[in-house]
Amino acid sequence: MRFFVCLCVAAIVAGCAVRHPAPVVERAPGAVQAAKPAARPAPPPAAVRASEAPPEFYTVKRGETLYGIALDHGLEYREVAEWNQITDPSQIRAGQVLRMRAPAQAAVTEGAVQVRPVTSAGKVESRPLEGSVRSVPPASALAPGTSAAASGPVKTEPRAYKLPFSAENVALMSRGEAVRSEPRPEPKSEIKPEQKQPVLKPEQKPAVLKPEPQGDDDEKVDWGWPSSGRVLAGFSDPVNKGVDVGGKIGDPVFASASGRVVYSGAGLRGYGKLVIIKHNKTFLSAYAHNHQILVKEGQQVIKGQKIAEIGDTDADTPRLHFEIRRLGKPVDPLKFLPERPS
Repeated sequence: MRFFVCLCVAAIVAGCAVRHPAPVVERAPGAVQAAKPAARPAPPPAAVRASEAPPEFYTVKRGETLYGIALDHGLEYREVAEWNQITDPSQIRAGQVLRMRAPAQAAVTEGAVQVRPVTSAGKVESRPLEGSVRSVPPASALAPGTSAAASGPVKTEPRAYKLPFSAENVALMSRGEAVRSEPRPEPKSEIKPEQKQPVLKPEQKPAVLKPEPQGDDDEKVDWGWPSSGRVLAGFSDPVNKGVDVGGKIGDPVFASASGRVVYSGAGLRGYGKLVIIKHNKTFLSAYAHNHQILVKEGQQVIKGQKIAEIGDTDADTPRLHFEIRRLGKPVDPLKFLPERPS
């Protein structure tokens, strides 16, 4: 019996001593991935950038003129000259950096619009001014033996009274006592109620030609043909930035749309005598090789108005070179001009 008990105890002890190792799972190298960093919040959407707007600055290249640079950017050369403090537009040099936006527009950073909150001033407290003007109490309201000067600093307006001459009134005035006179009634108008003032009719003024309004949409312009000749050459940028219309020297050149003349002269090489009209913030039109120019810079013109005569300045034969520029970029005029009757 003792042997059996010892054997059982030995078996129990041996069973407790055996330990099974914990299961181990091997993973391939790199299986453990590092913790991903927290995703950054998306930046706020930037303001819509006017990609077609002219750059803030432009470097003059060899052979360029201020007139051509302004035309290529859809600007007025006088504005560019003013922004850069240029007194003579013909005196620009290669490598010169020109500002192509108004100073107020250039202050806005590219890619975003700076918005500043409007700060309101605090409450405004109203306080009586020191030494404010007080009204003078009448002489009867003052206590006996008290003068107006003793009641404090007082400012009064000058008053005038008419009194009959007498020794008593002279004594009153010498003591500074004012006597109020009865107000005189205002004279009544002698115009009777049944009388009416004649109504003057405004003089009729002669009719003045005004440019036709183009509307709020700068993309919509009422275009018309600048000449009645046939098309000699079509649009093919950069070889031909417009269309060439044939004609005889002296044939009329008409404004293709209403607008303002922003250039009139012969300062742009290859265009001869040139007229440029600005129709709105988006579109310009150019009329080149003229024999004679009939409009001046700053003049308002209407659609169909005669602005020049066909010529051959800087051209082999008499012709009108006509361009339409959208934000300074030449576009095909035939896509904007109405179709001619066949």
